Amino acid sequence: MRAMLNLSLLGRLAFTHAAPTKPALAPGRHDLGLFETRDAVLVVPEGIDPARPTPLVTLFHGGGGSAEKILPMMHAHAQARGFLLLVPQSLLPTWDIVIAGNGPDLERLDTALAEVAARFALDPTHFAFAGHSDGGSYSLSTGLSNGRIVSHILAFSAGFMTVLAQEGAPKVFIAHGQNDTQTPISTAGRSHAAKLRPAGYELTYVEHPGPHAWQPEMVRLGVDTFLKDVARAG
Repeated sequence: MRAMLNLSLLGRLAFTHAAPTKPALAPGRHDLGLFETRDAVLVVPEGIDPARPTPLVTLFHGGGGSAEKILPMMHAHAQARGFLLLVPQSLLPTWDIVIAGNGPDLERLDTALAEVAARFALDPTHFAFAGHSDGGSYSLSTGLSNGRIVSHILAFSAGFMTVLAQEGAPKVFIAHGQNDTQTPISTAGRSHAAKLRPAGYELTYVEHPGPHAWQPEMVRLGVDTFLKDVARAG
């Protein structure tokens, strides 16, 4: 009998949307208590209704990074725009797909997403993967492999895109610096755009004159693209 294909090897998540089964967390920053080391962090903005579907951004840090380093990229936007912000952390210095392929980080991501969904109703039409540098590459690669659940991808300075099995049609926002010497724009941002457009993805591609660093204005544009059909909080 032929063995069943392990879809996690293709970057597929097991996550499915379901009604919350646990009490909601209070507004603020929470270590979710899921892992002994490099735990996932959740930022809950003020004023959201846990029973009403809320947008979620999952933000992936760069190589050698952490939740603390990448949180400032999106923290203020989550508070101002009223979306939940999940920040997982790679088990090793960077994401498994960068080192050797899909593995423990994908499993940990599944666990973190399930925990958030157990506490808050999530909006399946505004369910984004985002990241900078290796985190941008991870958001692109994993997001395109999980278009069944990922509605938007926000990739900043992403160096590569490894997609073993495309799924669905998430909307993609890419921002890349023209003076990026770490992931040169010709082989990264422009190359990604050249592949995604003819494949039929709804793509917003923006270049800026900066280096390999996330730019506040580009992040704002990405968030605006993600939430363009959602009323601002307050």
